[in-house]
Amino acid sequence: MIKCSECGYENMDGLDYCDGCGAKLAATDAPTTTGAAAPEAPAPAPEAEKPAQAVPAEDAKASEAPTGEIKPQAEAPTEAPAAPAVAAAVAAFKARLKVVRGGRKDQEFPLEDGNNLVGRWDPETGAFPEVDLDADDPEAKISRKHALIRIAEGKITVEDIGSLNGTYVNRGTRLQPGSPVELKTGDEIIIGKTFLKLTIDPIS
Repeated sequence: MIKCSECGYENMDGLDYCDGCGAKLAATDAPTTTGAAAPEAPAPAPEAEKPAQAVPAEDAKASEAPTGEIKPQAEAPTEAPAAPAVAAAVAAFKARLKVVRGGRKDQEFPLEDGNNLVGRWDPETGAFPEVDLDADDPEAKISRKHALIRIAEGKITVEDIGSLNGTYVNRGTRLQPGSPVELKTGDEIIIGKTFLKLTIDPIS
């Protein structure tokens, strides 16, 4: 039944207008029940959550702890003590080679700390050796990478590095490639047909 909101007349279900007053039955007019029709069953209530089971005190304490492993807080990295300053192995002297025969006589080549390549300028690579004897070797008897003079740890050594015509010290036997020989002031080094004299000047 639908009760008319204007006159209160109870109309049969399905009518659009009231039989009592002719007023339009609004959709908001509440239907009345006579008890014949069974009320619709209420929608089932959502399943109630199961009550949480009581947790023993010991387990409760354990559950409060974070699941991840607790790592001790990392201490701020401490700077390592500075290593004692190592003095650079700079020679306390200056060394030079002078052409005494077979090239530009009295031409001098100052030697640097570390490696000094002896040879000739290489036009293919554009490499200049520290001791460039290209102008002193018109017959090309000197290899482009002929020998290596090294100043380190207060010593001067010369080493042949696979030259074609060899390296000699004080007109002795030919040096074996890869076998350095220590030099002293006044020593004579023969590279191809060029004779060089080593002079060591102490730094005052």
